[in-house]
Amino acid sequence: MLPLSWPEFQCIHPFAPLDQVEGYHQLLNRLGKWLCEITGMSQITFQPNSGAAGEYTGLYIIHKYHESKNEHQRKIVLIPSSAHGTNPASAAMAGLKVVVINCDDNGNIDFNDLKEKANQYKEELSCLMLTYPSTHGVFEEQVKDIIDYVHSLGAQVYMDGANMNAQVGLTSPGTIGVDVCHLNLHKTFAIPHGGGGPGSGPVCVAEHLVEFLPTHPLAAVGGQKGGTAVSASPWGSALIAEISYAYIAMLGAEGLAEATKYAIFNANYMAARLKKKFKILYTGKNGFVAHEMIIDCREFKKMADVSEIDIAKRLMDYGFHAPTVSFPVHGTLMVEPTESESKQELDRFIDAMFAIYEEIEEIASDKYPKNDNVLKNAPHTAAHVASDSWAHPYSRQKAAFPLSWIQENKFWPACGRTDDAFGDRNLVCSCSPIDEYRKSL
Repeated sequence: MLPLSWPEFQCIHPFAPLDQVEGYHQLLNRLGKWLCEITGMSQITFQPNSGAAGEYTGLYIIHKYHESKNEHQRKIVLIPSSAHGTNPASAAMAGLKVVVINCDDNGNIDFNDLKEKANQYKEELSCLMLTYPSTHGVFEEQVKDIIDYVHSLGAQVYMDGANMNAQVGLTSPGTIGVDVCHLNLHKTFAIPHGGGGPGSGPVCVAEHLVEFLPTHPLAAVGGQKGGTAVSASPWGSALIAEISYAYIAMLGAEGLAEATKYAIFNANYMAARLKKKFKILYTGKNGFVAHEMIIDCREFKKMADVSEIDIAKRLMDYGFHAPTVSFPVHGTLMVEPTESESKQELDRFIDAMFAIYEEIEEIASDKYPKNDNVLKNAPHTAAHVASDSWAHPYSRQKAAFPLSWIQENKFWPACGRTDDAFGDRNLVCSCSPIDEYRKSL
């Protein structure tokens, strides 16, 4: 990330004359070729500034393709229930009507349901939005058959690249026959994920869609039949592309494939250990997950009146940011360790989950009341634990230091328990009245 601070990159205006930024474009062109090689696609646009913007751009490209064939009626998009969460929103933004495809008991797309609905709308079918591997944490076993079937009806296949970290170096969108896909450079390719910084969601396309890549009024980018720009800058968040460039250049083909293997191995290591106490909702036919897993927490509601949100908040006392809660399945936690966590960190998380399971058992056995226990009151702040009054039936040590290693590196949540649902339904504007700004001058 050091080059981010170099003025040679940092101080360049997005519309600087091309002859003044030849090095920048050499970097972008080389990165684009690498990403096309990794995805098995033909060409790329760096315009989209996020994964969601990449989804919209991919659908826009498909729309322009159908438009060129005078098939303006193709407005239906098939989206499996296992798809990435932003897919339906992006489809709606693109003016498409969403038809949801069911999944089977193993988390795979229900091929029969897909064929039935695809045939029902075959004249209006625009595309299938596919997340591979799926958000259920499995590689679709019939993915090539599914793609071939959609193609047979004259529709296109868009792949959400959010889970590309389970593909790089092992397989690719091009290998399975995808027409267009986006990439989250701010996930798979090392750019910091979240925190309010810029994202990057470039879109790669197969050869027949190259001419429909988005153009820009102030730069010679995109295809001859491409639509209008999807970003203010012709090359999107170009500055942070340096990180992905350096990441790929330093790792090389072998290193990238190794990172993918670690992402899959880490997830399966965690799943193999966690399933001793927790139910892993979906696995492939051989019992393995892909790059992430869904932990089913619904049985704990009956067992001890403990919900998935209680577990998520209690994890903060153990020093962990909660994983994804109640998505894509309600009442679950979705855990994705990625390639970057050490075995020691994975073991700490597993130990924390096992300790929480024991705490659930203590509630189920009536050792602690269901309305006053470490899970229902989590997270515990320093002010709460250090207060003069303590009326809970469990100790302060159990609240704040449930495992010995936490004493050495304690993370204190800044805020105690909040009512998430109430907050979501009762938004309060924190903006000060305009008169307050006059007073501050």
